[in-house]
Amino acid sequence: MIIKILLIYFLLINIVTFTIRWIDKRRAIKKKWRIPEKTLLILTLLGWIVWAVFWMQVFHHKTIKSKFLIYFRSAVAAWFIILWILFYFYLQS
Repeated sequence: MIIKILLIYFLLINIVTFTIRWIDKRRAIKKKWRIPEKTLLILTLLGWIVWAVFWMQVFHHKTIKSKFLIYFRSAVAAWFIILWILFYFYLQS
């Protein structure tokens, strides 16, 4: 049951993340108001990190901005630590 809930959650959060990144990229191209980086980073932390990396590469979005990349890489590291802890405790039970 918990697996189904997590799968639905990750599906929904990644649809939201994809949409937000796509909107932000379109606004960047048109030189319009942008979605705050804080919002993008929060979505990265809430969603599955692999997809966040994938969408960054697909859209060529925020791949050069060094301040954002530092925060983004920290989010990636946090996800790997969380996953490692979860797998560790899962294997222990």
